[in-house]
Amino acid sequence: MSFQNARVFLSPDFIIRAASQPWELDGVRDLRHRVFVEEQKIFATTDRDATDAIALPLAAISTLASEADQVVGTVRIHEDSPRIWRGSRLAVTETHRRMGRLGAELIRLAVCTAHGRGCDRFLAQVQMQNVTLFQRLHWAPLREIEVHGVPHMEMQADLAAYPPIPDPFVGWKTLSAKRGRR
Repeated sequence: MSFQNARVFLSPDFIIRAASQPWELDGVRDLRHRVFVEEQKIFATTDRDATDAIALPLAAISTLASEADQVVGTVRIHEDSPRIWRGSRLAVTETHRRMGRLGAELIRLAVCTAHGRGCDRFLAQVQMQNVTLFQRLHWAPLREIEVHGVPHMEMQADLAAYPPIPDPFVGWKTLSAKRGRR
């Protein structure tokens, strides 16, 4: 086997689903802390807020030998008012940002989950460097805003592009970009 084939063989798979196990929830909290407190320095000590009490945390989980290994991406969703949902705190570990479509898969799970729970409108406050990604994923910009001192774009998902899913805890498996998608 050539080295190039070995690299393809070792490319990780990812599980995209709602976080439910204690280690997954800990991984979500740790990842958000690393990204929003340590790396981006948006918050001084913690990014946790009142929304965490009502939000559903979603996770991208890397696998090792086909077993769930670690949380490498996350986003949270919640119903802000009747039939209006919001997504927030989208984060992917620095080491996995260029590995595949983890951010896009998390966004897909977020909107499809809310849609499956009766969402009529799905909104997010998106950091400016991510606006193009969201636009490619059928989101429309609404207005520029500032959140925690950082420029953001308020955006809305086109629900027609996101079929409702009934159970985000089942989720799906996705492959790294080098291996394609199942």
